[in-house]
Amino acid sequence: MQDDSVSQAEERNAFRDFLDLLRAVLIFLVLFWGLKTFVAEGYEVQGDSMAPTLLDGERILVFKLPMQLSRMSLFSEIIPFREGDIIVFDGADNKRYVKRVVAAHPERRANTVNARTRDDSSDNVVKVEYDHGILRVNNWQVDEPYLTDRERESPDWDLCLLKPGECYVLGDHRSMSKDSRSFRAVPDDRIVGKAVFRFWPLSRFGWVK
Repeated sequence: MQDDSVSQAEERNAFRDFLDLLRAVLIFLVLFWGLKTFVAEGYEVQGDSMAPTLLDGERILVFKLPMQLSRMSLFSEIIPFREGDIIVFDGADNKRYVKRVVAAHPERRANTVNARTRDDSSDNVVKVEYDHGILRVNNWQVDEPYLTDRERESPDWDLCLLKPGECYVLGDHRSMSKDSRSFRAVPDDRIVGKAVFRFWPLSRFGWVK
């Protein structure tokens, strides 16, 4: 009888240990899902459109939390990115892109509360002109210190009028990049987050600028 009691106690302890392990695994999975969905996730660069800043096959960390919070009315004053930042976004073709923001409408908030009150009139636009490698925003030439003359060269000309909640993006390697010159402005609701850190390869480990 005593042996049976000991055996039953051991079985109960083993079952409790299993439940504790299962609970820990579930908590880990929920936390991992939450971090990846709302805070940050990895992204693999594809192609050389952002060279030499980002190279094909490099892996970067995309910080998503400011963008997620800015979509809520309580945190709508948060500015999740600025001109010159590199962002990752979903294109209309369901592909994911990484490009640099070169111009953005000052009314960037894309939540539903602001969408009802913002001014979308034809006068409330930001004029972006790309003229054979020269970038102008509202007729002012933009200094782009992250580009060399080689990356800046491009035969393209483009004119785009940004409405509230839109930004204009370009690849750093202009002659090799598919960007706002072809697919036009990027709306806030397609932006995943800001590229902040390169973690692979280790030889180029560091902050993304």
